[in-house]
Amino acid sequence: MADQVVIKRLGAKADGIAETASGPVFVPKALPGETVTIERNGPRADLIGVDVPSPERETPFCPYYDECGGCATQHMKHGFYQAWKQETLAHTLRQARIEAPIDPLIDAHGEGRRRVTLHVRFPDRAMHVGYMAARSHQIVEIAFCPIAEPALKEHAPVIARAVGEHLKSARKPLDIQITNTQTGFDVDVRGHGPLKDADRLGLIDLAARLDLSRLSIHGDVIVERRPPAIAMGRASVVPPAGSFLQATRLGEETLARLVTQACERAKRVADLFSGSGPFAIRLAERLEVHAVEFDQGSMTALDKAFRATPGLRRITTETRDLFRRPLLLPELNAFDAVVLDPPRAGAEAQAKQLAASKVPLVVSVSCDAATFARDAAILMGSGYRLERVIPVDQFKYSPHLEVVGILRRDVAKMSRRK
Repeated sequence: MADQVVIKRLGAKADGIAETASGPVFVPKALPGETVTIERNGPRADLIGVDVPSPERETPFCPYYDECGGCATQHMKHGFYQAWKQETLAHTLRQARIEAPIDPLIDAHGEGRRRVTLHVRFPDRAMHVGYMAARSHQIVEIAFCPIAEPALKEHAPVIARAVGEHLKSARKPLDIQITNTQTGFDVDVRGHGPLKDADRLGLIDLAARLDLSRLSIHGDVIVERRPPAIAMGRASVVPPAGSFLQATRLGEETLARLVTQACERAKRVADLFSGSGPFAIRLAERLEVHAVEFDQGSMTALDKAFRATPGLRRITTETRDLFRRPLLLPELNAFDAVVLDPPRAGAEAQAKQLAASKVPLVVSVSCDAATFARDAAILMGSGYRLERVIPVDQFKYSPHLEVVGILRRDVAKMSRRK
């Protein structure tokens, strides 16, 4: 049954929230002040129609927006969107009882996403290729993605469909990650499992026909026709197949610029959760860096790029699980700055060790405001001052946000604690 409700506010995931007699109802793609018709499913609802639109409503530029679950905010005018993201971050910090100055939102979308993941599914006899619908496993088939880099917009669906056709006999659900690199497309396929020799040979031929740089299955390289290189500062890095990469080129450059500026007075820095080195390589243009990461392939890629790039200061690498084995006090106290860039779960164990350390500067980079706030609160409770919070919007049109926090040890407060 359809209901008509008035949207009171926006939630952290960009859903409009209506207050009803049975409790709040979350309505995707609705804006505060709007009167909308919805179809309820418990506390969530589908938007059937906008009866009284908000002046902040915008016509989405993507033809798939109504069905696709990839974007959530194309219906918001830009100024409203920026203010909402800024306030969402401020609210998260307030919940953690953190007061700190927040910089204006930095738009780091640039030319768009340099990596996309398309899904191939076989719910019936036909093959379906595209993105997932919101809160669903149903595929929204697309011919192009307007928020991807120009080279990926139309090529990504073509590549995903070709790979799906080649592997369709197994009828397994496939997730196909496609990255635009300096030397062409790097493709990693997840979901298929081990391949027969005939399938491997066929994929090698397919990679040649599609002119791919590299093709892998679950990180296992089937063929590398050209090293899929990513420019990081002065260096050219070839990350392991399927490994982590910042969503946009401008996003990576912006985060790296903020990190290097914060560390400009340091001499020796620990880059923790370093990945393949987007911060370490740029930091090494001026100072010594010790990079720590769980993934051995990423450490090998970073070390190889460092050795091939003249003019860098020394970079040492260490493969280590920082969730189980964070750097301890004697190790931390050898550095005058620490950079943290953990996954969405944050760096709680490492933050607790840093809280007891003498490290004067911590630069915290996070893709999750809640875990950023949790880790920052741990550091602030031991004498660090959060002097600056910088929101970086590389996940444009989504609720996600990168946050950079600069925390300095309050020497006077530390002395009083002693």
